[in-house]
This record gives sequence, structure tokens and C-alpha cells, in this order.
Amino acid sequence: MRKVKWGVLGTADIARGQTIPGMQLAEHCELYAIAGRKLEKAKLYQEEFGFQKAYGSYDELLADPEVEAVYIPLPNDIHCEWTVKALKAKKHVLCEKPLAVSEAQAKEMFQAAEENGVMLMEAFAYLHSPFVKAVKAELDAGVIGEIRYLESAFITGRRPDTDIRLRKETYGGALYDLGCYAISMAMWMLGKEPDTVRATAQFSDKKIDLFTSALLLYENEAVANLDCGMLLPTGRLDRFHIHGTLGEIVSPVEFNQCGEIPYTIIRNGVKETKTVTAPNNYSLESEQLSHCILTGEKPHVSKDFSLLVARVTDRILKEIGY
Repeated sequence: MRKVKWGVLGTADIARGQTIPGMQLAEHCELYAIAGRKLEKAKLYQEEFGFQKAYGSYDELLADPEVEAVYIPLPNDIHCEWTVKALKAKKHVLCEKPLAVSEAQAKEMFQAAEENGVMLMEAFAYLHSPFVKAVKAELDAGVIGEIRYLESAFITGRRPDTDIRLRKETYGGALYDLGCYAISMAMWMLGKEPDTVRATAQFSDKKIDLFTSALLLYENEAVANLDCGMLLPTGRLDRFHIHGTLGEIVSPVEFNQCGEIPYTIIRNGVKETKTVTAPNNYSLESEQLSHCILTGEKPHVSKDFSLLVARVTDRILKEIGY
């Protein structure tokens, strides 16, 4: 099976540090083109990663007929604009999370994909991990019974006020940047939208949420407790813990962790620890969309799932008054 010719629309840190190195590991990804707002920076990426072409504007890359798929790591406020442009140029798109700043925007983006006969997938790399799939399989098999309480958190250190993740105009803040992980984890494991959403937040003097805590309540008495923040003095905190009617599953695992990952099932006071081997998640997501392009496989992170995450995010944003 041949390789898909990929273009990268932007020179963001996540592209350089995570996604492009992951794409280099993917069997069916060809690093064909890189575009930046400045040609000089695009050429630096070309030299570092071996792209065949470098462009000094995003439009130039989208006009290249050889580009089949595009990865978009741009700031949140222009995800929709450039995703739609890429889709209208008949390019398949892997867009960084959060896909959009609202469900309405996400719908617009998927409509553009459907109208132009190409695929769009949100870049939740961690959801491709065998680790996440293993935990989900335990839940689906009823190993801990029905979920009654799920806790998920992603909290990092405080970023400088100049950081793009702390700018209102680019839709920064803890919920957009980190909360999308906790929300998507809860939606992936619980499989449905909550009946009630409650949330509160701590804001900076620039009206950016530095910490947001949300409770997702379900009619079957299940509760999801989600925390996200940018306020730790040192380090970071990634956590999830799932309690069911027959037991619990716990793992102090970082989102997008690779290597040997343990999780523990606790039932009747007995602990059983299992280990999953997880390769580079960023490689898995780009390889999966390449398979979709080449074989007609369906995107692992589906349209319905991305719309669900966006809808729940909208509800939390409304609750905190963002």
C-alpha cells in the first residue's frame, strides 16, 4: 500500500515536538510539504524533518495538487477558517484539538468535508492508544459493572501571560486547551451526553479561565467530575479513576503516554494490574487517517464524537460564563 502525501499547515510547537515526529514513524505517511507564515521558518522545518517542499503561505500549500492530506496545528481561533479552506481544496484534514470553538463551528467544518467528498478528523491522539482501547474494552465487558463515578483531570503549570494559550482572542484558557482531554475521556468511556452540566471556574484578570471544574450528571445516577487548569507551581497532573457497581479502574497515566502503561482493576478488595504496550499516539492518529484515505476505513475519532465533545464544551462554557 502506497504512502499518503501529507502537508502541515503551520509551524506550531505541537507539530514540531509531537505530531511531525509521530508522522515520521507512520508507515503510510509521506512528509511532503510544510507551510509557515514565514518561508524561512518553513524551510527550517523542511531541513529538520525532510519535507520535500516548503511554502511561505498556507494558501500555496493548499494549491499544491500533490498534497492529499493536511494536518492543522494552528491557534484555536483559526481552526475553522483553515480547515474549511483545506476541505474546499479537496484535502483530507487532521485538525488539532479542540476541533472548533463551538458545536456550530464544528458542524460547519464537517458539512464542508461532506460537500467536498473528503474526510475530517479531530486530532485526539491519545484516543488511538491501545491503552485507552483496553480500558474501554474492560468497561464494555462489564468488568466493573455500570459506571457510577468517573474522575478525569489534566492540570499543568501556569503559563506566561504572553502565551497564546492565555489569550482571549485566540480562545485560550484551561477548558479549551486542557479540558478537551478530560471531556473527551469522559464522553469516550461513558458513551453519551450528560443530562445536566454544572461548572465553576477561576479566571485571570484578563478573563481567561485558569482552572475549571465541571460535574456531568446522568439520570442513571452516574457522575463525571472533570478538572482542568494552568496553575500548578511545578509539574503536571494527569489522572483518571472510574468507579462502577462491581469495582473500579485506576491509572495515574499521562494523556498521550507511550511505552508500558499499567492500569489496576479493583474488585472486592482484590487488585489486578494489567499492562498495555502503547506506541507513539501521534503516529497512530496520522496512520489511521492515512488508512481511511487509502482503504475507505472510517475515522476512529468520528464526526458524532467530535460534535458531542463540542456540545458538552459549549454547555460548560455557558456555565462558567466564558
